[in-house]
This record gives sequence, structure tokens and C-alpha cells, in this order.
Amino acid sequence: MTTTTPARTTARLDLKGLAPEVSAAMGELHRTAVRAARAAGVEPELLELVRIRASQLNGCAFCLDMHTKDARAQGETEQRIHTLAAWRETPFFTERERAALALTEAVTSIQDGHVPDEVYAAVREVFDEPQVAAVIWAAVVINAYNRTAISARMVPGAYQPAPRT
Repeated sequence: MTTTTPARTTARLDLKGLAPEVSAAMGELHRTAVRAARAAGVEPELLELVRIRASQLNGCAFCLDMHTKDARAQGETEQRIHTLAAWRETPFFTERERAALALTEAVTSIQDGHVPDEVYAAVREVFDEPQVAAVIWAAVVINAYNRTAISARMVPGAYQPAPRT
């Protein structure tokens, strides 16, 4: 009989409480990136796909819990959320979403050889420069949040999306 280690259900430390000024700055960075994306015309639904995909790659349960809930609250389908990890093999994503997902993967896995020219070229076919910048910033911010949540072992499950207005 094999035994498994139980899942961790307690946080390692309270980063927000221990460094509230850094947490506030991170929150402001996120809000600024969201405003820039909105101003550039990047769809909120696409940004949630970016956040989910980066969180999948990084293995961040806390952020996956949060952003799949946010995506569903914005009307995203279960089918697309469940197949996002295999987006290349599905017909469920638009050319624009595919370009953003490829860019997100390249930014997230930058140790694999930087952002390839062909990924950037595909992004430029469907996004203008301010939109490309917005997608890059969205990927950078979620990667930072993933690393924070994973390091602190933030516990998923309690997050609830804000009511839609």
C-alpha cells in the first residue's frame, strides 16, 4: 500500500500582512495594467485566459481558483476553461486568443529561450502595439502573483468574484 502526502491546507506566511506596502504596490501594478489593457481595447475575457494559462504553467492553485471563477463570472464557458491547457489542439479559441496564449506561454517560460520572433510576429498580426504591451504586462503581473502565492502557499477556495455590475 502506498501513502501520499496530504495536500497543504494552511498558508506558509501572510505576505500581505508582513509587507503591506509591497502588497499595495503589487495591487496598484495590477490595477494599472488592467486600465492600460482596457484603454488599449484588450478584452477582459482574454486577460482572464492569459491569467489562467500562466497559472496553469506555473502550477498556482490559488490563482487558478481565482481566475477560473472570474472567467466564469464574465461568461467564459466550462469547455474553454477545461481545454485551455491544450488550446493548440482545440477549435475553441480565436486567432487573437491563440496569439495571446502563445505570447503568455513564451513570457511565462522565458527560460526556454526568450520570446521567439515567430510568436511576436503572430501577436503583431492581431494586436496593435499598445495591445501587445497590455498582454505582456498582464502576463508579467500574473507571473509575479503566481510566484507570490506559491511561495507563501496561499490556500485556494475562499475567493469569490465581485458581483457583476
